[in-house]
Amino acid sequence: MTRGLLRHRTVKAVEGALRVARVTVLTHTLERRTEGNDHILDLTDELQALVHESGIGVGQLTAMVVGSTAALTTLEFEPGLVGHDIAAALERIAPRAGTYEHEKMWHDDNGHSHVRAALIGPSLALPIVAGALPLGTWQQVVLVDLDTRPRDRRVVVNLVGE
Repeated sequence: MTRGLLRHRTVKAVEGALRVARVTVLTHTLERRTEGNDHILDLTDELQALVHESGIGVGQLTAMVVGSTAALTTLEFEPGLVGHDIAAALERIAPRAGTYEHEKMWHDDNGHSHVRAALIGPSLALPIVAGALPLGTWQQVVLVDLDTRPRDRRVVVNLVGE
């Protein structure tokens, strides 16, 4: 019927009646200076603050890092993991000294950076429940810069919900 006309609204059945709810859509950009070389930054507190400030009680946060040599993921942000273990695991999977066709094509030194970023991925989708991201006690949202030099990184964040 008129569902197609309710572009920014959702229709829900509530005790036999229809209720039209307002859906909020917000976009933010986080900017961070990174050190490169598997530098990991914790974004959790800032993302939780964006959710809280949005007033969204239920919905979804999506985040994407702009660029092909960085990634977003979740992990326990503790010194052994962020200062050693992640870099050691990535070195086994895509070693810096490996041979990369990318480097032959572009005459640069970051073929491994592109491979690592592709494996981890540039984006996350996280639910918003009761006005917060329902992360585990030891789970943080992190930006991983995999390039070979410091960079200015942008993370685009969309919040959608009611």
